[in-house]
Amino acid sequence: MSRLAIIVVFTLAGLTFSCEKVLFGPDKATTNPYANFDYLWDEVDKKYSYFVLKSVDWNAIRTHYRSQLYEGMGEEELFSVLASMLNQLRDDHTNLISPFSVSVYTQPQQANLNFHPTTVWENYIDERILTGSFQHGNITGKNIGYVRYSSFSNAVSNAHLYYIFNTYANARGIILDLRENGGGNSLNVGTLLSAFSLSEIQVGSFITRNGPEHTDFSSPEPFMVSAGSIVYTKPVVVLIDKGSYSATTMFALGTKAMPGITLVGDTTGGGGGLPNGGQLPNGWSYRFSISQLLDLVGNSYAESGVPPDILADFDWSDLSKDEILDQAILTFE
Repeated sequence: MSRLAIIVVFTLAGLTFSCEKVLFGPDKATTNPYANFDYLWDEVDKKYSYFVLKSVDWNAIRTHYRSQLYEGMGEEELFSVLASMLNQLRDDHTNLISPFSVSVYTQPQQANLNFHPTTVWENYIDERILTGSFQHGNITGKNIGYVRYSSFSNAVSNAHLYYIFNTYANARGIILDLRENGGGNSLNVGTLLSAFSLSEIQVGSFITRNGPEHTDFSSPEPFMVSAGSIVYTKPVVVLIDKGSYSATTMFALGTKAMPGITLVGDTTGGGGGLPNGGQLPNGWSYRFSISQLLDLVGNSYAESGVPPDILADFDWSDLSKDEILDQAILTFE
């Protein structure tokens, strides 16, 4: 999956301080609140990818938050101003990281949670089996396999996929449950998608900010899925909801271009843009989305989320039933 090499996985490293800084104190040029504010604002202005789609007035935001600065303000006060400014982007992939705090914007929940694990395992599955990062089992009386993958942070092993696919080789198909999967390592997206593809296929593209204007983007880079060494060829239903975020949104978009896969549930939570970052003059780290994920006809799903093929909601008034899983089972009838 060579094209997925454009996806960058970031590690937020701890900050270190030199002996000179310990002995003589920080350089005033690096701790000046105005210098740090302007540096961060400029970096976002040049590289952030969703100004237009989100109708963000970045200049107005600069005016509002820069007016809250003053010479000699404390680190915690500066952090609060910078974090509040970044949160105006309404982007879960945007963070400010200092030695004492990390800013996080959490998208407000736009719908009820749609997954209750106890309902699934106690009312639908004959026996729960743990295979690597996956939990799975037969849906009672239906000859359909159920596979739960809770996080793309968990490794996807071909050996584990081989065991799971062999287990349900004689089933009518499988249901892959990605509800409340908040994402993780996007490289696992390609590995899992290829497990359902007999040949290399383009499933979307990425565009990246590459100029000073908010509308300046690179030419689309294809999002390719390679042919899998282990492939499940029977029908697959993927369960999604608002909690299906980031790498899970990327996976859901990829399935739209792949035959034999149906999405059931609610629109994913978004977060399909790829983040990048750097350091402020004072040593604090930051990151934000610099790209957009597009489908094959150029629609951007990264922030709005990928819609299901079949809409369904979980009814919390009766925890003996999972209406989304019931709808998925009906697709095999």
